[in-house]
Amino acid sequence: MTLIEHSTTPPPRIAGSPGTPPAPTPESRSAARRSVVVRSAAAVLGLAATTAVVVAARQPGTDLSSQGAVTLMVFVLAVWLWIFTSIDDTYVALGAATVLVLTGTMDTGALFSTLGEETIWLLLAAFVIAAGVRASGLANRGAAFVITGATTPRQLVHLTTLALVVTTFAVPSTSGRAALALPVFLALRQVLAGRPALVKALAILFPSVILLSAVGSFLGAGAHLITSQILETATGSSFDFATWLLLGLPLALVASHLCAEIVLAMFTTRPERDRRLRINAADLEQHSDTPVTGPLTVAESRAALLLGAVVVLWCTEPLHGLHPALVALIGALVAASPSYGSVDLAKGLKTVPWSLLLFMAATLALGNALVSTGAARWLAGGALEPIRSLGAAAAPLFVVLVVLLSTVAHLVIQSRSARSAVLIPIVIALSPAVGVEPMAAAFASTAAAGFCHTLTSSAKPVAMFAAVEGVETYSAKDLLHLSTLLAPVNAALVLVFSFLVWPLLGMPLFP
Repeated sequence: MTLIEHSTTPPPRIAGSPGTPPAPTPESRSAARRSVVVRSAAAVLGLAATTAVVVAARQPGTDLSSQGAVTLMVFVLAVWLWIFTSIDDTYVALGAATVLVLTGTMDTGALFSTLGEETIWLLLAAFVIAAGVRASGLANRGAAFVITGATTPRQLVHLTTLALVVTTFAVPSTSGRAALALPVFLALRQVLAGRPALVKALAILFPSVILLSAVGSFLGAGAHLITSQILETATGSSFDFATWLLLGLPLALVASHLCAEIVLAMFTTRPERDRRLRINAADLEQHSDTPVTGPLTVAESRAALLLGAVVVLWCTEPLHGLHPALVALIGALVAASPSYGSVDLAKGLKTVPWSLLLFMAATLALGNALVSTGAARWLAGGALEPIRSLGAAAAPLFVVLVVLLSTVAHLVIQSRSARSAVLIPIVIALSPAVGVEPMAAAFASTAAAGFCHTLTSSAKPVAMFAAVEGVETYSAKDLLHLSTLLAPVNAALVLVFSFLVWPLLGMPLFP
């Protein structure tokens, strides 16, 4: 037997070798000092703002209770940590909820009961169903079927847009849809290797449409569930799957196809758009892990049938009375069943973003505390006087401000769910006082918050497609260029739907 000895002392690193930290330069040391100064200044401003809020809340004549003041202080600190620090959003939300419990502002049961909310179970089961659809290969085949019908770049971007909108009902998160769509983009990139401008347009189109089309489904983003739950706590009314579909899908289709036209105009030339193309399913299959030609496999047929049945049952809840969370749970059990499903339950559960579910539970607790302690109403009261002074113009101006604020909020709060947890309680509290329906204002805010394209750090899909290993896609400058036109167009579109379209679909803006 040969004895092999391993040294426990690592060999000395050679300067400049891989893995050796670079020597600090005067520029890097200066940048580090500036970062410390900025963070320190932000900390001082955050603490000062928190103190000012609490002192103002405790002034004689205010109608804010001590519990409301504590909730407000914790809420402001949580928002400040989300904006100015790199601490994980879920950690901040859980910590804030824990502080509310420890201070007696919120019951222990109120915190932990949010994990048992139907919306949490709905999302959990939907992720297992999505894992089954992904494992079956149905998504790649469907994308190939749609895209291969394109003969011009304009047809290609619009067919791609349509396919991405459909994925809203298959995968309940924007980052999950981005992960599902990335292999399709890489296959298209190989097929279109000789047309770099079109490849770049597709690279920026994929995440842009994924984000804008999320509003088409109740499960399109966790922010939708948070909005609905906070709305139910405050008003007793909430959204169901069919109502959200009726209101959100038209906006998702119009916004996504407008985005496709904007991307095509900005990143391709007229000769490039006039140049014909031909994409064969066989060419895509060469760069795909699953077959995209031939008849549907048994797994694909079963996944399509299951997904269709689940969506139909969600949309027909008033007819059968089954809660959407129960329908999703049944669907998850079928998707993971030994004889029918295409994914093992353990593997399906591994795809569930547990951090997102915990974040949703904690932010739901924070949002409910803002409503139940009167903190949201007190904050709204401070903003009412200048709005009321506008008279008849107060209501429409309020809606415009809500949409604009929700559109730009991604620049300071990156998490879409966190933005809803911050904005929705205040929007709901303000709406009745200015003569706006809370449900309509909350929906408009959530729809406008779907725009988060300005920076690569603004949303996970944008970051994923910007940093594909070995593939040049788009730069931060390209995103800024796109946002200069897409942001006002999307905000205007939400306002048009708020004032003209959604009232016709049964959601009036004014009582």
